[in-house]
Amino acid sequence: MKVGCLVAAACLLVAATPATAQMTGSPTAGYRQEPGMTSSTMPAPLREIGFDQNLDKHVPLDTAFTDETGHVVRIGDYFGTRPVVLVFAYYDCPMLCTLVINVLASALDVLSLEPGKDFEIVTVSFDPRDTPATAAAKKAAYIARYKRPGAAVSWHFLTGEQASIDRLTQAAGFRYVWDKETKQFAHPTGVIVLTPDGRLARYLFGIEYGPRDLRYAIVDASNGKVGSAVDSLLLYCYHYDPMAGRYGVAIMQVVRIAAAGTVLALGAFIVVMVRSEKRRTARVVERRERN
Repeated sequence: MKVGCLVAAACLLVAATPATAQMTGSPTAGYRQEPGMTSSTMPAPLREIGFDQNLDKHVPLDTAFTDETGHVVRIGDYFGTRPVVLVFAYYDCPMLCTLVINVLASALDVLSLEPGKDFEIVTVSFDPRDTPATAAAKKAAYIARYKRPGAAVSWHFLTGEQASIDRLTQAAGFRYVWDKETKQFAHPTGVIVLTPDGRLARYLFGIEYGPRDLRYAIVDASNGKVGSAVDSLLLYCYHYDPMAGRYGVAIMQVVRIAAAGTVLALGAFIVVMVRSEKRRTARVVERRERN
């Protein structure tokens, strides 16, 4: 009874927190249109990018890449026991990729979950011109920023041939294009959380998302094997919205829990009062018999 009431109260309390505690990035994949803007007026490259949410689909775990040390690996080498946070980025990106990884590092640093124990992080370059040297330089910069124990061995920066890049990005639903005018890649922003067996579980969109969303996504993807009992209970009060790429309060679930808690509390109160009344009556009868 107490657990149910506490969970409902916690859900309502978290729901009442300011919006800054939640993911504030764009809820749509790719480019945000201004009011009144038609698709025909949007820059051509931006009409082709975005995330196709292939939820519950497997990524090809046998796809070959090269890690930051120059060793050939398969994407499946990082799966098996823990959820994986997957980020697509190219290492010479002048702005967006850096912002996405910066925000990811900041969000991960807030979490009590531990890299290498609770999850793995895999950053895959979608630029075939990237090399193990550029991957190693990028990794060094972020390991210096994200100083958690285990981060150096559980955050992987990969490069690959175009065929491998195409195979993985298409499976993950990551659509990007090369913009000839700017000589840069146009791409959506966000991270993907996968289950230990390689299924696409959650997409978090934008260049800014809350640690709460990231934590729930990892706990969700682990099927409750990662995180605390409180996380598992709170997930009853939150649901993942694939359109927004974030977690929101499941109002009806909260109402049901609160209602059940109220009924149990009333039932317990009635039982206590009935027992109290019986004891009081028994004492009165006992005194009368003595007299």
